[in-house]
Amino acid sequence: MSLKIFINGQLFDKDDAKISVYDHGLLYGDGVFEGLRSYSGRVFRLEQHLRRLWDSAKAIWLEIPMSREAMAAAINETLRANKLTDAYIRLVVTRGAGSLGLDPNRTSHPQVIIITDKIQLYPEEMYEKGLEIITVNTQRNHPAALSPRIKSLNYLNNILAKIEGLQAGCVEALMLNHKGEVAECTGDNIFLVRDGILSTPPKDAGILEGVTREAVMELATQAGIQVREIPLTKHDVYIADECFLTGTAAEVIPVVKVDSRVIGAGTPGKMTRDLKQRFHRLARE
Repeated sequence: MSLKIFINGQLFDKDDAKISVYDHGLLYGDGVFEGLRSYSGRVFRLEQHLRRLWDSAKAIWLEIPMSREAMAAAINETLRANKLTDAYIRLVVTRGAGSLGLDPNRTSHPQVIIITDKIQLYPEEMYEKGLEIITVNTQRNHPAALSPRIKSLNYLNNILAKIEGLQAGCVEALMLNHKGEVAECTGDNIFLVRDGILSTPPKDAGILEGVTREAVMELATQAGIQVREIPLTKHDVYIADECFLTGTAAEVIPVVKVDSRVIGAGTPGKMTRDLKQRFHRLARE
């Protein structure tokens, strides 16, 4: 069965799902997106994802041509059409087709696209043994140039960092901000554990405020763990007792080596394993 793709109120077969080559989302990366997960047919933290999508759109002067309620209904409709319960969901809103110039006033009809597909996680072995990552030279976008809090279709910054990581044999890579502080990985947020305290970079470090990041911070607080959002350096990473990443697709995945330095005992730590289990329970409740 061919997957069904939602575009502007209609479902199309995957091979027939098309938008104009003049769409500014294609020509200039002018648009926004969200990645979501569904567990047993229920979309995880749908409201938070939609709020972030609308915030991103507002920040780039893009009006989404449907309500949040209609978007939520369309997501569930697309999941049902594809008979998916455990799935990855991609929401895309483009500026729409226009001229070959930059002027967004010459575009019309923003495109709303919903793609639902089977989820592809990291290999199970990586969750059991942990990731090895490197710090890349590609800096996170300067917040005064393009706010990393906008989840825009222009992901070249992250892609270039991803390429650096892959060339070094790593599936993820750590990015620093313009001040040389730890920001985030190419597609995941980062957490450190030191002396029983959980730390993660703050919003103004140049990060995207991950929905899974927020959920893990809530779970840690409920478990009586002290959580800090503070500026972090590579030194803090190297001397951490534990390190893990969070993301919609990754969920919670341990990191055991950074820049060839072993983190803690070189195996997934106790707090990492505990929070991973707590997140699994929360997502699948």
